[in-house]
Amino acid sequence: MMLPRCKCFRALCCKGPPPPRPEYDLVCIGLTGSGKTSLLSQLCSESPENIVSTTGFSIKAVPFQNAILNVKELGGADNIRKYWSRYYQGSQGVIFVLDSASSEDDLETARNELHSALQHPQLCTLPFLILANHQDKPAARSVQEIKKYFELEPLARGKRWILKPCSLDDMEAVKDSFSLLINLLEERDFEPSRM
Repeated sequence: MMLPRCKCFRALCCKGPPPPRPEYDLVCIGLTGSGKTSLLSQLCSESPENIVSTTGFSIKAVPFQNAILNVKELGGADNIRKYWSRYYQGSQGVIFVLDSASSEDDLETARNELHSALQHPQLCTLPFLILANHQDKPAARSVQEIKKYFELEPLARGKRWILKPCSLDDMEAVKDSFSLLINLLEERDFEPSRM
């Protein structure tokens, strides 16, 4: 009778440490007020109180079951956006957060910034997660409206991108969106190198 217990004990205790989770370096961009800091803070289980807009940049390690995302969040103010490209190097993916309930002017600015990012030499081959935030607000535009207004189909043809609605009220949907991005990052890991 001792033999089965011994096998069971070995199976439970002698496996060794679990394999390390892969880490991916991402850049998170979007205009001021789009909700970048709030979303990342919630994903890191930080208190939503005392959140202030990022004025330069911040880095957060966002843990998921199958990966750790090291997210470099860049402030979205006018005087900071012109420096975004200085922080792109080494990124393996992009998170673009937009306020789907913003004014027409802000939406146009967000559209131009997203177009610039999708065409930037350091980002154009990377997977993009585009989050249409503030879906809980009455003035929020649908994902279909955003896709059409941002001309994503023709502009991002041949690129790997995901457009998802989100709000702080539904963090499970946000986590699901990030899981889809992790899948794209994992696929990229298994692609043969191009010379």
